[in-house]
Amino acid sequence: MEENHKVIIVEGSSDKRKVQNILNEPVEIICTNGTIGLSRLDELIESLFHKDVYILVDADDSGEKLRKQFKREFPEASHLYIDKMYREVATAPEKHLATVLLGANIDVHAEFLEKG
Repeated sequence: MEENHKVIIVEGSSDKRKVQNILNEPVEIICTNGTIGLSRLDELIESLFHKDVYILVDADDSGEKLRKQFKREFPEASHLYIDKMYREVATAPEKHLATVLLGANIDVHAEFLEKG
């Protein structure tokens, strides 16, 4: 049986770079580049079938909008939340993101967990 493929959906390329650095396992990261049209979303959902999908978006209005869209169109996805005080995935401390990812059983580089 093929290994479960994990996918993290983020908003922008800076989020993608940030998350990529922390990960310690092969995870596909998809950028939506903000809100996403329904046809593009349908295409995306089709390609994500049978994969473990995690939504990691900013704690702001556009992030919430995107999250609602995914909850409606793709209820199987797991939602990861950053602390509202950081607002953006790209500016959240790596240690915080690593903890969030680890909480979803996504392997991260240990050094991000050790830094104070």
